[in-house]
Amino acid sequence: MRILIGIAVLMLGARSVSAVDLTLPPNGDSVVGEVQFVIAKYEDTLSDIGRVYGIGYEEMISANPGVDPWIPGEGTRVIVPTQYVLPDAPREGIVINLPEHRLYYFPPTHKGGGQHVLTYPISVGKMDWKTPLGITSIVDKRKHPVWSPPESVRAEHEAEGDPLPKFVPAGPDNPLGDYAMRLGIPGGAYLIHGTNKPVAVGMPVTHGCIRMFPEDIETLFPLVPVGTRVRIMHQPLKMGWMNDVLFMEAHPPLEGQEQTEESNLTAITRMLVAATRNRSAAVDWSLAERVFKKATGVPVAMTLSNSSARSAER
Repeated sequence: MRILIGIAVLMLGARSVSAVDLTLPPNGDSVVGEVQFVIAKYEDTLSDIGRVYGIGYEEMISANPGVDPWIPGEGTRVIVPTQYVLPDAPREGIVINLPEHRLYYFPPTHKGGGQHVLTYPISVGKMDWKTPLGITSIVDKRKHPVWSPPESVRAEHEAEGDPLPKFVPAGPDNPLGDYAMRLGIPGGAYLIHGTNKPVAVGMPVTHGCIRMFPEDIETLFPLVPVGTRVRIMHQPLKMGWMNDVLFMEAHPPLEGQEQTEESNLTAITRMLVAATRNRSAAVDWSLAERVFKKATGVPVAMTLSNSSARSAER
C-alpha cells in the first residue's frame, strides 16, 4: 500500500484502490496525511472520486460545499479530505468515530518499526437504528457469511412491502458482502462487514452495523484478530498538533446528538484551552468558530500566523 504524502492536484486517470496506511508522527502529534485536490472529469461523481482515495460520501459532500455531488463538472477542482486529526482515544485496536463516518485501525507495533494507522470510510446506523457507543471487541470473524436478518429488521421490510427471508446465503445478494466481524455488544448482532451496495458507504444508512467498501474490508479482515478492542465514539470536533501548528477538524454531529450554540462554543473553548495548556499557540478564535459552524471535515490550522490555512478555510 502507498502512503499518502504531499498536497497534490491530480487528474483522475487509471483508477486504483485508495492508500490508507499512514505513518504516525514519532513525536506524538495527532495530524496525519495531507489534503489532496483532484480535477474532475466529465463522467466523475464525488462518490467516484472519494472511493479512489478512501473517502466516503458524506465526507466528500461536506468537504465540497456547493459542488454538485453527481455532476461536479469537467475541470472542477475537488477537495479530497485525506488529512485527519486522530480521534482522542488510545492508539490501539479499532477506533470508530461515528460523526466522521470513519474507522481507524492501529496495528500492533513490531520491534524496531514505527507505528501506523489504517483508516477507512464507513456507513453507520441511521436515525432509528443508532450504532451503540462504548468499548467492545471483535468476538467472531466469518468469510462468506450467511445473513440472518433480526426480527426487527424483517418486520421493517415487511411493513415496506419488501419481505426478507430468514436466511440469506453467501453470494452477490448478501448485504454483508464477503466478510463480517461480529462485535461483542450485548442485545444485538452488530457487525463490521462489507456490502453488495458500495455506493452507500459513508452514509448513515445501516441498522447499527459498520459497513465498509468491499476492497477495504478485504484488506482489514485478515489483519484484525479475534479479541481486538473496538472503541465506538462520537467526536464531531477534534483538535490536534502537527509540529507546532494546532489544527481543528469539525463534522456535523449525528442526528439526536446536537447541542445548543452556547454549549458548542463552550466545548470549543474547553478544547482549545486544553490543547494549548502545554504547547503555546496564538489561536485565531474567530476562525475556530467559523470552522466549527461550517463543519467541512477538513482540518484547518488555528494559529494566527498560518495565513495559508485561513485562505483554505475561506
